[in-house]
Amino acid sequence: MTSAREALQAAAKKRILLTDGGWGTQIQLKKLTEACYAGNLGLSHDQKGNNDILALTRPDVVTAIGESYLAAGSDIVSTNTFSANRISQADYGAEALVADINHESARLGRATAEKYEALDGRRRFVAGAVGPTNKTLSLSPDVNNPGFREIDFDELKDVYLEQVVALAEGGADFILIETIFDTLNAKAGIAATLEAEAKVGRELPLMISMTLTDLSGRNLSGHTVEAFWYAVRHAKPLTIGLNCSFGAAQLRPHVKVLSELADALVMVYPNAGLPNELGEYDELPDTTAGLVREWAEHGQVNILGGCCGSTPAHIAAMAKAIEGLAPRQIPEVPVRTRLAGLEPFTMAA
Repeated sequence: MTSAREALQAAAKKRILLTDGGWGTQIQLKKLTEACYAGNLGLSHDQKGNNDILALTRPDVVTAIGESYLAAGSDIVSTNTFSANRISQADYGAEALVADINHESARLGRATAEKYEALDGRRRFVAGAVGPTNKTLSLSPDVNNPGFREIDFDELKDVYLEQVVALAEGGADFILIETIFDTLNAKAGIAATLEAEAKVGRELPLMISMTLTDLSGRNLSGHTVEAFWYAVRHAKPLTIGLNCSFGAAQLRPHVKVLSELADALVMVYPNAGLPNELGEYDELPDTTAGLVREWAEHGQVNILGGCCGSTPAHIAAMAKAIEGLAPRQIPEVPVRTRLAGLEPFTMAA
């Protein structure tokens, strides 16, 4: 059987692919009670808002959302595991369930992908979603002590390792390190994935996605898009891209930069515009689809999808908008020594 990496690359040569949209928005629409989140797990903390734990307590909700995205046209469905790590789950007293949450969420995604593949013969993929945690390796949380860190690299790597191994054992095709606000956190995730490959005995292709924190095009640790790419390119990711941050309109110049320099598939999944004063997203599916179509028309993307505020309707509108448009061609990049501080540095030949 063709590997997941090879199968995705082959499909991406033929057309622009689609990943899924936001999960939090869809879960909120279910208006679940605390009891729905908590189930019969007997946890001491209030579980309202712990979206990840629904894989154990309401798997029907997770399955329904995944199916809604595949029905809308997604080729990739992500696991609902953005905060399914020891650090984030500590807020809910659910640290002991991290492996179970990730394994089950990946298993649910695998079952959904196989169900839709059986319907039309088109292979669907499962991306194991790994969020950034609420800690940062590059910055101090104490303004009076810039050298202080709440966590060190090895500890964060081990946190990621537990999650990645469970996602892989549950059936995830890829490991999606997403919403990267700290490049060093991403490097810990990369190290964990490489270590996990040895534990599970198979390749775990990486999908890496940066999030920008200001319109100048930097993440929280200060890296530009180009510098970020040079900082993670050694991992040979299957995809590199941008997610969350802003709406598609604000991401346009940064997508262009990335598309011209990355010798990997480019995957971009923006928010449905910018939030209103109530923190809600008003951008309609056709508006988002029209904006991302511009990237497709200019040959800048290989995979599209949505982040915060996006819905199956947004994915369906994107599918319609990009139909028949050619995918981005991966550029031949001259061999140079390319380094990254906060800015990129290319050593002259």
